[in-house]
Amino acid sequence: MTKRPILGLGFAIVGAWLFLNPVCAQSENSPIEVRAIARDAYIYAFPLIENYNTMYKQLANPSSPEYVGGFGKYRHYSTPYTPDNHDVVTPNNDTPYSWAWLDLRAEPWVVSVPEVPAKRYYVQQWIDLFTYNFAYVGTRATGNGAGNFLIAGPNWKGGVPPGIKQVFHSETDLVLTLTRTALDGPEDMPNVKAIQAGLLLRPLSEFQHASPPPAKPPIVFPPYDVQKARSHDFIVYLNFLLQFTQPPVASEVDLLKRFKMIGIGPGRPFDAAKLPPSMLSAIDEGVKDAQAALAEKSKTTLSSNGLFGTREFLKNDYLTRAIAAEKGLYGNSLEEAWYGGYVGDGRKASKIHFAPGQLPPAKFFWSITLYTLPDRFLYANDQKRYSIGDRTRGLKYDADGGLTLYVGHASPGRDKESNWLPAPEGMYSAVARLYGPSEAAMQGKWLLPPLTPFNPHD
Repeated sequence: MTKRPILGLGFAIVGAWLFLNPVCAQSENSPIEVRAIARDAYIYAFPLIENYNTMYKQLANPSSPEYVGGFGKYRHYSTPYTPDNHDVVTPNNDTPYSWAWLDLRAEPWVVSVPEVPAKRYYVQQWIDLFTYNFAYVGTRATGNGAGNFLIAGPNWKGGVPPGIKQVFHSETDLVLTLTRTALDGPEDMPNVKAIQAGLLLRPLSEFQHASPPPAKPPIVFPPYDVQKARSHDFIVYLNFLLQFTQPPVASEVDLLKRFKMIGIGPGRPFDAAKLPPSMLSAIDEGVKDAQAALAEKSKTTLSSNGLFGTREFLKNDYLTRAIAAEKGLYGNSLEEAWYGGYVGDGRKASKIHFAPGQLPPAKFFWSITLYTLPDRFLYANDQKRYSIGDRTRGLKYDADGGLTLYVGHASPGRDKESNWLPAPEGMYSAVARLYGPSEAAMQGKWLLPPLTPFNPHD
């Protein structure tokens, strides 16, 4: 009689210990299974954590040059990006950015846009924590007229409030906008600033002149460390971010149950030091497997077609989503912008020749922007030219209507400098962007011409 309650108490203690140490409770999974789960989880988490790198600098680190000031506040750039800007890799240099983040936990927010002149291109791209482009406001999607749009989180069930043109639902409670406004030369900046000043963000309660709902607890952001993000501690960041993705979409319920076997879950603590050595080793091997898979996929990903868009468009292809974040975080959906490009060596003079009738088919405009490798930031050069395109002042077209551009570290010759895109003495990446791409570009029927050698003395 005395042994039974003691035995029951022992099971209760063990059960409580396992509850408090959920990873150890799953330690019976084989190393092979743990390794496979870690591989898939790292690929799944990669774009979320790349997104978090930007989020941390812009929201949680006031000393960062990229800090925007907190949720619900725009940070407008009054000039195009320069080599000093490191908010995001492969930045666009054609359209000054406006950044903002929203916390949708307590209530939706209203985005108000001003009337934009008919010939001016602008776009508000709205991105969730997964890096899906879940909403677009702007020239292509909603026109250049003034209007109010509602951004709502996954748990908001309301209808369309009065005065709202359209409601956009996000899968996550934290979202950001990367807003771009076309700039037509330095003298055009006052016009861009006027449009930026007309962009407004307001909680729905403020828009409706109503009492706000109870505030949610402030978010405590774990410091971003790239070494941790590239190790088994990626789980720390993933668990933090999963708190803001509840409830999970139906297609990921089973996937997240599988991830739970290695300690992954919304808000769960993760301490690698408390794991059995065999389990930690298996997770580390899974991370290496994932990084190898990303590197291999990166080699064969030479176009943006199929990289960026909604969850429905990407069809839960997590490897493609990860490569998109690695190649160009926050890339536009294909119908908004087409991306392609080159990798070259600036020590070797090169040219890009567009034959007559084969210029980039863009409804709004096109450009080619050059980045250093491996960091993928703009290249600092004496000409202060970071991109070249159809709006470049003084661009010279060929006599037959074609166009030849020159890329390299050394000048191609004084008579050709109008068409020169300076490059570093080393490897570079040059990214072409077509805003409002044609069907031919979107379907892969129009392709960039090759990067070919150029002899300045010929």
